[in-house]
Amino acid sequence: QVQLVESGGGLVQAGGSLRLSCAASGRAFSTYAMGWFRQAPGKEREFVATISGLGRITNYAQSVKGRFTISRDNAKNTVHLQMNSLKPEDTAAYYCAAGNNIQTITRAPPYWGQGTQVTVSS
Repeated sequence: QVQLVESGGGLVQAGGSLRLSCAASGRAFSTYAMGWFRQAPGKEREFVATISGLGRITNYAQSVKGRFTISRDNAKNTVHLQMNSLKPEDTAAYYCAAGNNIQTITRAPPYWGQGTQVTVSS
């Protein structure tokens, strides 16, 4: 069982920045693709970004492209989401996810973290 723990959420003003982190347990972290999803109250969980095991490939939702950057540090078993130019519509609970590859992450990640709240004020 892979355990994922998110941190770094908080309250920021529109136009501000936050950096989310996700710490993963277990060995062979680099063999897992990682991703970020978000869910606002009353809405479906939506894809935000994914990164391949070695960090060579990244994918972003159109809504965050150019503003968010996903990265990973395999030596520390962590993945990050740098969020810049935040908008009120970015307000949501953000979840870290892990899977065998990018396709698995996008389709149905088998492992999820507990989530961290991001609130962007206008």
